[in-house]
Amino acid sequence: MRLALSDILAARQTLRSTADATPLVPSPFMAAQTGQDFLLKLENMQPIGAFKLRGAMNAVMSLPEGTAGVTCCSTGNHGRGVAFAAARRGIRAVICMSELVPQAKVDGIKALGAEVRICGTSQDEALAESLRLVEQDGLVEISPFDDPLVIAGQGTIGLELLEARPDLDTLLVPLSGGGLAAGVALAAKAINPDIRVIGITMEHGAAMKASIEAGHPVEVEEVPSLADSLGGGIGMQNRLSFPLCRDLLDVILLVSEEEIYHAMQVLFYEDRIVAEGACVVGLAACLSGKITLTGPTATIITGRNLDMQMFHRIMAGEDIQLGDTIVKGKPYGA
Repeated sequence: MRLALSDILAARQTLRSTADATPLVPSPFMAAQTGQDFLLKLENMQPIGAFKLRGAMNAVMSLPEGTAGVTCCSTGNHGRGVAFAAARRGIRAVICMSELVPQAKVDGIKALGAEVRICGTSQDEALAESLRLVEQDGLVEISPFDDPLVIAGQGTIGLELLEARPDLDTLLVPLSGGGLAAGVALAAKAINPDIRVIGITMEHGAAMKASIEAGHPVEVEEVPSLADSLGGGIGMQNRLSFPLCRDLLDVILLVSEEEIYHAMQVLFYEDRIVAEGACVVGLAACLSGKITLTGPTATIITGRNLDMQMFHRIMAGEDIQLGDTIVKGKPYGA
């Protein structure tokens, strides 16, 4: 199946007045650090606190009347979007997640009226349960990244970015299963083929990067990360987000947990924005010198649904335990 700009334009009509028109604001600090205009697309201002509402709403609202319900696997924010959209449709939602998902995200999904099932320690195990529900209960599975309606919904961010700033030279896009990166890159490059779209993710468990390097989807070990929203595989039967990311992303960069930690502090202390670790990978890549910007640049602040106790510890400069790893902290500016 092929996706085109027309699919993203159609998604914009579905999302109008519910999951669109988030602010695009300048970051004077990052502009000073990089020497270029640096803009933040505030998807953390969505009704569910994350960009995932766009794709989930587009997919769920497009289902035929009489649909029994929906299911998905999720690291948190996609499940929240599906739960929100299912509540709007008045249909059942069952969200399947691994034990690595923070409790704050589990609680947020339950608060929207969805059923939550915790399944093992990986996205693959959560996906297996979701697919079982398709067979057993007749639910419709909404993939977090490998669904044409989901990708088209996320692509509306690319439309809004280029409409607000046609002069954008580079987009820095957090990368996980590739639904966001694929949609944004498809929209942006359809409007401006010369724009540079860079996918950025954490060092350990970078499934899309490993898959592109291998030439086919591969499994990776999932480990705890400050960028937990970027965890999970891309699905061994991936049909859409893998080829789109392979063909449309100019490069994929990796950032360390220490770099994510520091970038979270920067975003809060300099721009006064509370955001998940996954949101700041674009800032982290710039601050660590892994990319040189050549013109006006935007990144997507993807969500705010994080463990606030963990956030407070990071802002205080404390060490953080992630599984068997300790991320060494220090007070901002020290």
